[in-house]
Amino acid sequence: MTGNIVSPAWLSESLQDPKLIILDASWHMPATGRSGSEEFGQQRLPGARFFDIDKISDSTADLPHMLPSAEDFGRAVAALGIGQDTHVVIYDALGLFSAPRAWWMFKVFGHPFVSVLAGGLPAWRQSGFAIETTPPAHPPGGGDFSGERDATWIADMAQVEAALASGDAVVLDARSADRFSGAQPEPRPGLPSGHMPRAKSLPFQQVLDPQGSNLRPSPELASLFATCGITPTTPVITSCGSGVSACILGLALAEIGIKPRIYDGSWCEWASRQPAHQIAVGQNP
Repeated sequence: MTGNIVSPAWLSESLQDPKLIILDASWHMPATGRSGSEEFGQQRLPGARFFDIDKISDSTADLPHMLPSAEDFGRAVAALGIGQDTHVVIYDALGLFSAPRAWWMFKVFGHPFVSVLAGGLPAWRQSGFAIETTPPAHPPGGGDFSGERDATWIADMAQVEAALASGDAVVLDARSADRFSGAQPEPRPGLPSGHMPRAKSLPFQQVLDPQGSNLRPSPELASLFATCGITPTTPVITSCGSGVSACILGLALAEIGIKPRIYDGSWCEWASRQPAHQIAVGQNP
């Protein structure tokens, strides 16, 4: 079985596998004005289906794209034709940005066969492989996936508070250094900038290669995480603005054998629900 990441060449050779389903999980920051679903309608990998991070979420939450229930997730992915033994390969339009969020969601709900396409749509294009531009279509339903929520992949606010207080786990913030320090405002109106006291800053771009579309080699990742005090046995919780780029750090950790927990509410929850003394400013400690 393949691992967490597959190459464009491997995927091209596997397109006819009846147990393979490709998902476009493109998601963009609201300020970009881009729509993943609209762009999917214009171009996509052959046979791809769209995984909507905003819609496959808890519709009752007042925070962006929070994890849905296991039942809702199961219904949504079964409607995409995904079964218990489907190999799901996920990509996004930026190379490596939102696909890890969908990868993590499948991990949370117990799907054993899920991978991210290295380099995403840009790498697929660069490799010269075919792109579909006709209107997308796939048979509705047909999947039988059902799963259970595995809490070992998730951290809630109380668990993050406890980890910060005790030091029993490293809390890594994937946002930019300026957002972490408070020098740059948050992109979401009304949300203060800064960071959780005793959290560490590791902007997600640092785990990417110079092109910004794939992870660095594992030895480089291990060295980078070591600068944050992370060893192969260190418990790690990753956070970001709304739980998307935190999953890039999560995928990078998984590549070096460390199972991450993602703080789903991330800074959106922390900064809107914590008292002022729990919002620190300044450089990484």
